[in-house]
Amino acid sequence: MYTDLLVPTDGSKLSAKAIVQALPLAKALKARVVVLYATPMYKPEELIDGGARFYLSTTKAEYAAMAAREAHRVLKPAADMAAAAEIECKTVHVVSDSPWRAIIAAAKAQKCDAIVMASHGRRGVSGLLLGSETQKVLTHSTIPVLVLR
Repeated sequence: MYTDLLVPTDGSKLSAKAIVQALPLAKALKARVVVLYATPMYKPEELIDGGARFYLSTTKAEYAAMAAREAHRVLKPAADMAAAAEIECKTVHVVSDSPWRAIIAAAKAQKCDAIVMASHGRRGVSGLLLGSETQKVLTHSTIPVLVLR
């Protein structure tokens, strides 16, 4: 049925629960798991105080190093859980200001045939105004998406 599952994570408790639920599914399907973490693109932070502009001193290289450390902190536990369950797992870290686009692009690049992801379950005006990344993936994905709450 499905042989390669993409499981995006943002490091939150909710996405950790999605990983925990995705692993038994992968085991039952004898599928590989690709765990994805997306970091926002580097943008020098600008502070405006009155008419003066100040830029925070983090360089692009420092930002990249911090992002890599954070990605490792988020992805390693998922890889460790998969290894303990004897499930093939690949971790992927990408840089993107559009998480839903990063998810879809990673699914294609990694040749995944399904996406398993969490949703905060916001509804009504709150969900509409906040713009759910999960909703955007559901709208634009050409492969099946399993949404976990």
